[in-house]
Order: sequence, then C-alpha cells, then structure tokens
Amino acid sequence: MIPRRIRGRAIALLCIVAGFVLLGVGAPVRSASAQAPGPSGPPSAAPKAKAAALIDLTGYWVSIVDDEWRWRMMTPTKGDYSFVPLNAEGRRVADAWDPAKDESEGNQCRAYGTAGLMRLPMRLHVTWADDNTLEIDTDAGMQKRLFHFDGSKWQGGEPQWQGDSVASWEKQAQSRGFGRPVATPAQAKDGSLKVVTTHLRPGYLRKNGVPYSGNAVLTEYFDRFELDGQTYMIVTGIVEDPQYLNSRFITTEQFKLEPDDAKWNPAPCKIVPPTDVPARPNGF
Repeated sequence: MIPRRIRGRAIALLCIVAGFVLLGVGAPVRSASAQAPGPSGPPSAAPKAKAAALIDLTGYWVSIVDDEWRWRMMTPTKGDYSFVPLNAEGRRVADAWDPAKDESEGNQCRAYGTAGLMRLPMRLHVTWADDNTLEIDTDAGMQKRLFHFDGSKWQGGEPQWQGDSVASWEKQAQSRGFGRPVATPAQAKDGSLKVVTTHLRPGYLRKNGVPYSGNAVLTEYFDRFELDGQTYMIVTGIVEDPQYLNSRFITTEQFKLEPDDAKWNPAPCKIVPPTDVPARPNGF
C-alpha cells in the first residue's frame, strides 16, 4: 500500500499537470508571427537620394586654383608628368603625346574626361536631374556628369568621357572628422557624397597627354563646409589604373559657391598647346 503522504503528493501533482493541460501549456507553441500579427501593408520604401541628402551641393561653383598652377592653369610641356605615379608604359604614352593628332582625330575632349576634368579651371553647375540622379555640368568643355544613386546605368556599348558613376551618401563613422568639430544635433545630417566611376573612355590626367586607360576607376568624395561666411566644396579624387599607374593618384580640388550664374561661360573642348597662356587667370 502506498503511504498516505506519498499518495497525497501524487494526487496533487496530477492535479497540477491536469491544470496545465487545460490551460494549454502542453499545446504546441505558435510562431512569433502567429502570436503577434505584423503591421499591415508592404514595408515603406527607402527615401529617394534627394530627400536623404546629407549635404546640399546644388548651385554654381568656381574652381580655386591655389596650387599646382603650372599643371592646372597652363598646359605643361610634353614629358612633364611630375608627381603622377606613371609606370613605364604610362611614361611611354605620355612622351608620345601629339596634340595635332588628337585634333585631327576629333579627340579634343581627352583632357576633359572624368578622371582629369575636375582639375581644370572652370565653373560647375550642380542640380538634381531627378530624385535619384545628381547632375554636374561644366562650362569648360561643356561636359555633363550624372551621379546615379540607384545603381549602375552601364548597358554596354562605347564608353563615354564621363563614364558610369554610382553615388551614395556617407556619414562620418568617427565622432570627430578631419578638421571638423564634434557634430551637434543640428549638424546630424553632415556627411560626404561618394562617387565611383567606371567604364571610362581613355583620356588624360593632365592636358599634356598624361594618360589614364579605359580600365581606370575613379573614386571621389565631395564635402561642403562654411568658412568666414563663404561656402566651399572640396573634391578628393582617387584614380586607380594598373595599366598606366604604379599606385593610386590622389588629388584634391576646391570650389567656392557663387551667388548666381552671372559668370557662367560654357565653351567646347579645346586643345591648348604648351606655349599658350590661359585666357582666364586664377580666380576668374
């Protein structure tokens, strides 16, 4: 015979188990989605690039040429490729530059291709072509650059002078950026525009025939800042081209925001021989 004390505990345990079964504790557990229905309707779409812009780059900008005058404001002599990390093949091509040949073949825009364009003394007009495409027009060479935030638009065919540019907004990962104070809540949207350009038509890094190939990749960072009541834009360019370069070619260009288009003066691509003096002086 089972002792009364043990029999009482068994009965109590059976009652507890029966209670759990009645309450559904023993029933299969439903999935989280079955337990709590999610929000109705499809997920909201990501904001368009224009609405999500971290900085405003629109407007008219003018180059500030305060360094490398002899390579930017003037056409250097043939064979002057100082500070460009050309390999042996790159030097060979540069030494063979023939401006008359470029002219006769209709290649006046080789110095206006995207890997060398921003180094030229000029004005820019930056606008939004649509909600996901930023457009940069240049008065020098009358070039048009399109920065696509919705992915590559390359569909084959002949490469173009301005290539295929894919853009994205980038916030600074660090709390204190280079030359910038710690961001305040009002500056929370500060960041940079990153642009990667591929599928280039071969062109010149400098007006005197210093080459880049169609395999070159150009990565750029556009930053905007205010100083003494004036707005500036800094463009940092990184050219990678194993065909003609030993290492990355890094440049930095500065632009100043202008109040309007009063000095906007579009002109077609032009080959300027090394002996010519530029028509527009520094600062325009």
